[in-house]
Amino acid sequence: MNRLLQKLFAEWLGTALLLAVVIGSGIMAQRLAAGNDAVALLGNTLATVWGLQFLISVFGPVSGAHFNPAVSAVMAFRGELPWRHFFPYTLAQLFGAVSGAWLSHLMFALPVLQFSTKVRTGSGQWVAEAVATAGLLLVILRAPADRVGALVAAYIGAAYWFTSSTSFANPAAAFGRMFSDTFAGIAPGCVPAFVAAQFCGAALGLLIHRALQGGAKQG
Repeated sequence: MNRLLQKLFAEWLGTALLLAVVIGSGIMAQRLAAGNDAVALLGNTLATVWGLQFLISVFGPVSGAHFNPAVSAVMAFRGELPWRHFFPYTLAQLFGAVSGAWLSHLMFALPVLQFSTKVRTGSGQWVAEAVATAGLLLVILRAPADRVGALVAAYIGAAYWFTSSTSFANPAAAFGRMFSDTFAGIAPGCVPAFVAAQFCGAALGLLIHRALQGGAKQG
């Protein structure tokens, strides 16, 4: 297989599996939590943390395991991803996110085609998405190479609870989750503001990394 196609396949499949983990565990958690949203969020969090670790470990050597257009944009800006690959990466991630949502619906015998009605909006949630994404990029850029997977997973697990938005931190995740009217969904009209906040957060994470330059990672 052509090397670029192999990377795009890894980004599509990895993002699809990530969204299947996030949405599928949300459906399962909500069904088992008997109306207790805290318990449902805890189950959703644990599945996401464990899922991220194996997905980054499996797909990282192939494509970098971005699964996230904001991460791909920062890597392109840093010269670690050719700009000509940025849009193919992004398309693979977006399609993967929708594929993961549909896969979750199939596994739980739900209608495959649906749109979320869950409203997530307001300045608090937008600030939270900027903070969550800035922290994610900071972890990716500064973590020792052999610990990126574990530290990204740990950070996202924490951010599920310390941010008011439950830390999407990923434009592809926001895009995919609007196609699922379940626990993890987001109404389509709320997605643009989330995505704008996430890209602002990614830029902020890069700026903080540069201000701290001289530590574990350079660039």
